[in-house]
Amino acid sequence: MKRLQSILLNIDGKGYKAYRQLTGAYAFDDFALYVDHVQGDPFAAPSRLRAIMPWHEARLPDAAREPEPRARAARDWLGRVFREAARSAPEIRIDAGRETVLDRTAVLFTDEGVELRFTVNLPANGRSILGKTARDLLCRTLPRVIRQSARREHLDEQALRLHCDGVEDQVALRAALGRQGLVAFVADEAVLPRRSGVDDRPLADAIAFRAPASLRVELHTPNAGPLAGLGVPRGITLIVGGGFHGKSTLLSAVQNGVYDHIPGDGRDRVVADAEAVKLRAEDGRAVHAMDLSPFINGLPYGKSTTAFSTELASGSTSQAAALQEALELGARTLLVDEDTSATNFMIRDARMQALVAKAEEPITPFVDRIAELRDRLGVSTVLVMGGSGDYLGAADTVIQMHDYQPRDVTCKAHRIARDFDSVRHVEAQAPLAAPRPRTLDVRSVEPAGKRGKRRVKVRGTDALEFGDDVVDLRALEQLVDASQVRAIGLVLPAAGVRRDAALDEVPSWFRAYLDKPWSELTGRPDGDLVRPRLVELMAVLNRLRSARFTANNGEAHE
Repeated sequence: MKRLQSILLNIDGKGYKAYRQLTGAYAFDDFALYVDHVQGDPFAAPSRLRAIMPWHEARLPDAAREPEPRARAARDWLGRVFREAARSAPEIRIDAGRETVLDRTAVLFTDEGVELRFTVNLPANGRSILGKTARDLLCRTLPRVIRQSARREHLDEQALRLHCDGVEDQVALRAALGRQGLVAFVADEAVLPRRSGVDDRPLADAIAFRAPASLRVELHTPNAGPLAGLGVPRGITLIVGGGFHGKSTLLSAVQNGVYDHIPGDGRDRVVADAEAVKLRAEDGRAVHAMDLSPFINGLPYGKSTTAFSTELASGSTSQAAALQEALELGARTLLVDEDTSATNFMIRDARMQALVAKAEEPITPFVDRIAELRDRLGVSTVLVMGGSGDYLGAADTVIQMHDYQPRDVTCKAHRIARDFDSVRHVEAQAPLAAPRPRTLDVRSVEPAGKRGKRRVKVRGTDALEFGDDVVDLRALEQLVDASQVRAIGLVLPAAGVRRDAALDEVPSWFRAYLDKPWSELTGRPDGDLVRPRLVELMAVLNRLRSARFTANNGEAHE
């Protein structure tokens, strides 16, 4: 610490680049401080620092270190404590979470101890170093923040325990879904509405959720004990109801149930199949050598769709591609909202069938494949539908939302389906089969721009700049954190280190790679990464215009 103080006083008033002398390690009384990267000027990305508090100094409770879900929750909680402790020093920032509890690199538990990774904007007057101000920041304020967020005597152990309990319970609930034949669970008293489209906190005075008796199940958790709530079974589940009664709100909670949430979020006892995929239409996206023939076939001029590629997909084409991509990576639960779907992909009614013959319509609508997804492929669908009753006959469960409360109307829906026979014709002409994984030329997943310099830049959860490509991510509704995108940009080029340029079974390879510890995933100690799901990583890869895939029939796309 004395050496750090000396350097800062010696460079006081010098040009900003003199801060580079700080790079290195410094021993404080109870922790080690590492300056890994120093920003080049006051307006550049902030400097990256780490602190390691040895275990014998941190003395965290054993229940915060194992099993893994509790350790992940504890790391998340310590990051939030660090952020709060640094609130009076805006120059110090950590990549702590919001409503979700994710696997972050901001706080890690290593063999040495608790490792905190954060950034510091080093102070300056114009481009001149403010050495004395930096000394106070790094040698007085920062040690206080580190100790308040990593030493047991400064921590609220009850709050830490509740945070870990909540995450451990959510992991247990999610694990119980498969054993109970469910794809999702919404506990009684959950609060699903959010404050606004840009504020993901729970709506104040919202109506608490309560399951109807016929759909209520009870699942066991290690800390809260048995919990009752709505069990969404495998198969085809329709969510119906009038506008503004909470259909999409329920689906949104389910789609975010793939993640754990902080206590008090209102969705902290809402869980879903960990690899559930939200599908939607997405005009303008790229599609690479994907077999769309189960949904789009017989294009004009005989163009094949068994290895279909386009730089500018339509709504129906993009949704068909998203569905096939989900099947390619092994998804077993699909989530669909008619509000964000292409109408002609979802349904063709009897009158339109009478006007435009099937021979003149390339699209096989989703309504004619949804039962096959369940029966042939074992894929469940949770579908918000308010405009077409043709799905009622295929549904296993029908939930009507009324005043944000669910009703079980399955029997009524089945009776209506029998009494009002659909006069439309089923348009599926060949049995449904899952697409075979494509082959990826890993040389095409290299973020080098035209000048050869690597470029990976994140624009929140909206876009990823990857080399000269800009991948639009706004349709990936299950991306919840910019640090997930940052990690995807880091992981995608990893396939390029393989000796063989052709990568078969792409989802399987990336799945195994994502299971590696952070020390093997990152080449430097970045503190702003979140481990992404395979679903989102593959979604970004599939939208990368420079990617080159080869279909199983040998057709390629560049």
